[in-house]
Amino acid sequence: MKALKIAERVLFGAAAIGTVYSARTGNRKLQLATKPAAVPVLAARVARARKLAPGEKGLLVAALVAAGAGDHFMGRSDEDGELIKGATSFGVMQVLYSVLLWRRGARPRAATAPPRLGAWAAAAVAMTLPKPSPVSSVLSAYGGLLSTTSTLAADPVLAPKAKVSGGMVVPSGDRRTWIAAGALLFSASDLAILIRRNFVTSERVRANLETFVLTSYLASQWLLVEGMTAES
Repeated sequence: MKALKIAERVLFGAAAIGTVYSARTGNRKLQLATKPAAVPVLAARVARARKLAPGEKGLLVAALVAAGAGDHFMGRSDEDGELIKGATSFGVMQVLYSVLLWRRGARPRAATAPPRLGAWAAAAVAMTLPKPSPVSSVLSAYGGLLSTTSTLAADPVLAPKAKVSGGMVVPSGDRRTWIAAGALLFSASDLAILIRRNFVTSERVRANLETFVLTSYLASQWLLVEGMTAES
């Protein structure tokens, strides 16, 4: 079992490094080969998790399948049609994550919901500023689903003994505290996508943002899965 865990980490790390390197070098073929490999490794991690209830395991595997579909569509091109398909797939993933967190007792709290909902509203407005497009409504809806997941993930009930600062669960050796950090990092990754798509024209800055997007996305998925499969 330990060998499997090490193998999973090596495979995920190799896929993540290959994905980030491909973004830095503009190697499209390498990115298409490495990015889709990361999520299946996480799905395998979930499939062998012994402490997950069958319903939770099914939700988490389904969420990762949706994420894999999102990676496929988003990786093919920046065209609106592919972006809509990708955002829809990731929206399904966010719904499934939220359902799992709700099952575990997570709820919106006064300390966590307002800032996330405010950020979502600001992002929804920002998407319409440069040039409204057919994808704006889809991305706005996706942002609402993401803010819901992030709000639930921040609920301290998911890690009862965790330290809380400013309404945020502080990550520690308890892997359940990584859920909040993973959701926050996911939000940062998607915000960077919005900024790159709508406001940045410099190719150098766009490349740097793409590197951040992929790095933060892969890290967030790892943190979320590790946190959700952690033992109580």
